[in-house]
Amino acid sequence: MDSQRSAWHGCGVSDLNATAAALLGLLHDGPQTGGQLVAAARERFGSFFSVTRSQVYRELPALADSGLVRLGKQGARSSQQYVITAAGKKAFKTWLTGEPGPDHLRSPLILRLVHADTLTAKQRSALIDSAKQAYTAEHDAARAAAKSAEGPNAKAIAEYGVARAKATLKLLDSISGS
Repeated sequence: MDSQRSAWHGCGVSDLNATAAALLGLLHDGPQTGGQLVAAARERFGSFFSVTRSQVYRELPALADSGLVRLGKQGARSSQQYVITAAGKKAFKTWLTGEPGPDHLRSPLILRLVHADTLTAKQRSALIDSAKQAYTAEHDAARAAAKSAEGPNAKAIAEYGVARAKATLKLLDSISGS
């Protein structure tokens, strides 16, 4: 049993990590394969919470071992569907109603910017230019999502994505001007 699975084995439902909770939340929509969960996570909360393919495929067996999901239908090319169980729904609800604790920002861009003084001027400029392109695209996508969002929660979350992208662009402008 790997360290992730042993960490899950025997723990309480309130001990869900954010990635596991994100997957259980997505599985409320119905059975999905790992690949479908990766795509759904990117679409639903990619602007504020990243879930990598490796995290999904590491987390799903641990959730299954804990009885929070079960295997569903086997699809083409050995793709495996996962289905949330009643225990999984209960664990998700417990996590959802619990104290959120502090947010932990894990931004590879910010980490690179912290160390950008070790780069040449040309390397630093390339990093900033690349990030500006990415965040401009993210800003445009977030604005479109905010315009099409239905309901006050979805709209507020989409507007957060707009504000985050805008703040990052402002940061990049301030760094490139120095």
